[in-house]
Amino acid sequence: MFNILAVVIYISILSYFAYLGFKGTKTAKDYLVGGGQIHPFIMALSYGAAFISTSAIVGFGGAAAFFGMSLLWLTFLTIFVGVFIAFVVYGKRTRKIGHNLSAHTFPEFLAKRYKCPAMQKFAAVVIFLFMPIYAAAVMIGAAKFLEISLSIPYVTALFFTSIIVAIYVFFGGLKGVMYADAFQGGLMFVGMLFLIIFVYVKLGGVVPAHTALSELLTKPEVAGQLKMCKMPPVFNGWASMPGFLSINWMVVVTSLVMGVGIGVLAQPQLAVKFMTVKSNRELNRAVPIGGVFILMMTGVAFTVGALSNVFFFNDTGKIAAVAAGGIDKIIPLFLNTYLPEWFVALFMIVLIAAGMSTLSSQFHAIATAFGHDLLYSEKQSQEKQVLITRIGVLIAFVLTFVLAFYLPKIWDGAIARGTAIFFGLCAASFLPMYTAALYSKKIKRKAALGGMLTGFVVSLFWMIFVHFKTATALGICSAMLNKPFLFKGTKMPFVDPIVIALSASIIVTVILTLVFKKDIDDEHIEKTFEGV
Repeated sequence: MFNILAVVIYISILSYFAYLGFKGTKTAKDYLVGGGQIHPFIMALSYGAAFISTSAIVGFGGAAAFFGMSLLWLTFLTIFVGVFIAFVVYGKRTRKIGHNLSAHTFPEFLAKRYKCPAMQKFAAVVIFLFMPIYAAAVMIGAAKFLEISLSIPYVTALFFTSIIVAIYVFFGGLKGVMYADAFQGGLMFVGMLFLIIFVYVKLGGVVPAHTALSELLTKPEVAGQLKMCKMPPVFNGWASMPGFLSINWMVVVTSLVMGVGIGVLAQPQLAVKFMTVKSNRELNRAVPIGGVFILMMTGVAFTVGALSNVFFFNDTGKIAAVAAGGIDKIIPLFLNTYLPEWFVALFMIVLIAAGMSTLSSQFHAIATAFGHDLLYSEKQSQEKQVLITRIGVLIAFVLTFVLAFYLPKIWDGAIARGTAIFFGLCAASFLPMYTAALYSKKIKRKAALGGMLTGFVVSLFWMIFVHFKTATALGICSAMLNKPFLFKGTKMPFVDPIVIALSASIIVTVILTLVFKKDIDDEHIEKTFEGV
């Protein structure tokens, strides 16, 4: 009964924010960038809530239960790169240049900066086709928790999660999204604060908890369970970093830490938020808020995930991955088994909030890629443009729902994997030319487009034919070459696509800049960097 009441109150509050957004959305600019007048506190919480989702809490929390506290390096990167570097190095110039060029979306920002409409179309296609994978990862996390907490079928939980987000993004635009994100960010902060205090108190304090985690590896029965989980023979335990260049090190560092920690800089749904504030002063004020928020979200999730092994082992004699029967089930089972019933109901709202806040920004980014970047025409009225974009929300909903239904069937750890795939793809496709767009007046249009295409193609090739996890799941390499993946027997299949594809994108961009002649006029460059 309490669960249902909490959900009803939560939905009522979201409905109110959707109404506020709907009431305040009069133009396409309102719908796309919130009118450019969003308060820094709202922007910081919205950015953090959009970044940290059920993917981080459920998916990466489960990954931390599997790989250990080495994932805390991702916490460091998400704060240093995802907040400080993103806001100070990227955010200020994105806001100013975006205003100079009257850009309303990330693809439009790149296209106007390089005077290359093809970049806008291509970037929009990448977002429209591949962001649903990331959105599905977030949706899976929320639905898995609802499935266990409310004892309802997974498909029902999936539909419930997605339809709420679709409704308030459809009506509220970016204003509705950011208001709701800020509210949900506050819920998430309070919930995670209670969770970390509860876990350490139950385990007798910080030192006893971490000592117990370290000593798990000495238990004779754990060795057999590690083999059951297909853990590599050399495993240093959940409180230690994997051995340098070991298989676990490759997965943790290149896929989970670098894939997300670096990929965050080129996330379209996050970059557009820099264009919603009116000055750099607002961005400066948002940095400490965003930093503390993300520290609490990721730091707690990864710590609790690793320490869940102690709870499960003491209670069942099994490590978390074995007791839960899968990485994505660890955090939902842990919370529903060991946390007080009243808190589970409240934390259910926290996890729904985490999923909703990220999904709303993702649906908005997919919708604007469809309505504004792919189908926009100067002949369209403001009303028609908003309508087409809202149709994009419905398409995003369908694509994401279908992926969220099928991905858990082919991947264990689909949440963390789906997140890392999209972050890495964005980094390889967008990051070099996004960085150059902000800081270089010399990068050629053809070089930027060539680098973008190279990053995308190499990343996709590595996923399909080389990377062991994605290549095996997709089955294309097996069908074409009769091998699950290439370079089997070496460590190459454990190197994440971001390492190879991002390097290739940078190299091609630099080479083409040296080869081609200047193809962007000085007047445009001066307008772009005016006041920067």
